[in-house]
Amino acid sequence: MTRIAGMAGNRGRNLLNIADRAPGAAELAVVLTNNADAPVLDAAAERGIPTEVVPLEDGMSRADHEEAVLEVLADYEFDLVCLDGYMRILSDTFLSEAPTTLNVHPSLLPAFPGMDAWGDALEANVSVTGCTVHVVTDATDDDGEVVENEVDGGPIVTQEPIPVYEGDDEESLKERVLYEGEFRAYPRAVKWFAEGSVDVDLEAGDVTVENDVASTDADDHDGLPARRLISDDRADTLRYGENPHQDAAVYADYTADEASVVHAEQLNEGAKALSYNNYNDADGALNLIKEFDEPAAAVIKHTNPAGCATGDSLAEAYEKALSTDPMSAFGGIVALNRECDAATAEQIIDSFKEVVVAPGYTEEALEVLFEKENLRVLDVGELGERTERFTEKPLVGGRLVQERDLQSISVDDLEVVTEREPSEAELESMVFAWQTLKHVKSNGILFTKGTETVGVGMGQVSRVDAVRLAAMKADEHAEGKDAEGAVMASDAFFPFPDGIEEAAKAGIEAVVQPGGSVNDDDVIEAADEHGIAMAFTGQRSFRHD
Repeated sequence: MTRIAGMAGNRGRNLLNIADRAPGAAELAVVLTNNADAPVLDAAAERGIPTEVVPLEDGMSRADHEEAVLEVLADYEFDLVCLDGYMRILSDTFLSEAPTTLNVHPSLLPAFPGMDAWGDALEANVSVTGCTVHVVTDATDDDGEVVENEVDGGPIVTQEPIPVYEGDDEESLKERVLYEGEFRAYPRAVKWFAEGSVDVDLEAGDVTVENDVASTDADDHDGLPARRLISDDRADTLRYGENPHQDAAVYADYTADEASVVHAEQLNEGAKALSYNNYNDADGALNLIKEFDEPAAAVIKHTNPAGCATGDSLAEAYEKALSTDPMSAFGGIVALNRECDAATAEQIIDSFKEVVVAPGYTEEALEVLFEKENLRVLDVGELGERTERFTEKPLVGGRLVQERDLQSISVDDLEVVTEREPSEAELESMVFAWQTLKHVKSNGILFTKGTETVGVGMGQVSRVDAVRLAAMKADEHAEGKDAEGAVMASDAFFPFPDGIEEAAKAGIEAVVQPGGSVNDDDVIEAADEHGIAMAFTGQRSFRHD
């Protein structure tokens, strides 16, 4: 366990934050100050942290005071010293006897190294400032006098950028740097030291942090960054969020090259702007149709596909997608992976839709679509390659980051595990189903025929219920098609044979699923009993958010 000697000048908010968060299981062995009235003393005592006061007496030299501090600290065991507004300048009298000493400075050093870093940043009219955690080094000469250009000049451990907003004053900027910058950076540095991942080379003036690298121990992954520094610009303030009582905005990453709804041009400017839910659903719809090279169309409702299909033409693909569940498609989002033509546009406006997203429109198509006053028409430009590597989900107190699910399978990737071999048509349908199923919320079940959806069972807490839902959708809501003779895809393995039993009742004749259950043999046996062909993909396609 790493123990810290904290040295504070007044409130010691950084030290108290470290004490409360215990980064890397580090703990404060003592809090020392030179001010008997410093509020940090009571706050530390409330946390059960020992405290000491070493007053800076009149006429006491820097070296004398540092020796007095060392004498008091000699009664404590500690591995690291953390300064928080205490004795900005330290000499080798202290530093040569103490373990590594850290300080946090409220700017991105070497910018604004002085005592008024916030005011200096405002006066310089910079748009970004921040904080720096650095190793404290001797900034005095042989006579004990301060060498100004060596103050805050020790090797940098970590930094945290903070935006400067129009209208900021010194107090507002100071608070933001503390709570959004220092409260992140200082515990991070302490954690690295506690984990033994920091190498300080004072002679070379370097700090190397083993854990601050974009890598992973697993050979089959490219790794994720050790830190995520994200700077997005607010593109628009939205009417509200998911519900009217929630404020919302959309932020844009202008370095993103991939086709996206955030950067799409809304062609009918008179229509109302996109809502929070529109953006979310349109993003899901666009990501789905990017899966296919053939003309493809998808209708999305509440981020789930109401239908998806490919066809010889865009109009054919849209007709097949819509017919999967036209009732649920009401008020949905349409995405197309080809330039929208008039024939497709005529079908789109035949029922109420919120948004249509496509990589371009013919003039005739726009004339048709603009007949609907509040149908938002988005042009995302050329679809191109999928270049964005990560997706993320904010959590209270943090965020989850993962690589995008860009898995793509072919017929050759399928392992047939049943007595009956799938037909070529069934194999083709399995591949289509798998590429579509990635975009169905888990637990997800998809019924398909050829390259069109027949029924979708999404977001169920039981996989067998997802099968029942897909069957109900196929038989009761689909137009001109049903579950009889369809292919079923499951985004994870079947834990029991009951899902196969329900599929057989619905008329399913082939199944594609990851496999990997301890009950795979029982599931395969159930498929064989019903003459169902089954293939394993060997990989899962959960979508939980």
